[in-house]
Amino acid sequence: MEIKKFNILGPLLFQPKKQVDDRGYFAETFKQNTFKQATGSNLLFVQDNLSVSIKKGTLRGLHFQMPDQAQGKLVSCRKGSILDVIVDIRKNSDTYAKYIAIELSEKSPDQLWVPPGFLHGYITTQNNCEVVYKVTNYYCPKSESTIVWNDKSLDINWGTNNPIVSEKDKIGKNFNSFESPFL
Repeated sequence: MEIKKFNILGPLLFQPKKQVDDRGYFAETFKQNTFKQATGSNLLFVQDNLSVSIKKGTLRGLHFQMPDQAQGKLVSCRKGSILDVIVDIRKNSDTYAKYIAIELSEKSPDQLWVPPGFLHGYITTQNNCEVVYKVTNYYCPKSESTIVWNDKSLDINWGTNNPIVSEKDKIGKNFNSFESPFL
């Protein structure tokens, strides 16, 4: 497995090796010992999630859970393709408010590690997408918060100005009025 680092400390892209033959391919998509060595963390995954989006241009995010229930996420796209976006919201980070955008698709078993302390969202770039992700803490609605997807100060290029967005995501907080709880 190859592991790619970014210009923002913490997130990683796990790139499993594919063993290809005329039947298709096989890949080890997760190994706890590899994850621990790469992240330096003893975090364990407690829940797996599946998100299905029927239409291209469906945007989900930007979400996070408060530190007492913060989630790290290991995200992959099993059908279709997405543009996955994460934003650093760790107050003392040199890359505070900076973001990474990366394509994840069914063509590759790549997985994006999103540590606690990051906003997370994605937009589908094809119809009929399936996104799966492991999380390090259980979903807690009382701890969840949302930053509006099109916040001007973050200036994220989602590839469209008119995505399909849930009511919850339309009324997210503005980033400039947001006080990050992550140190």
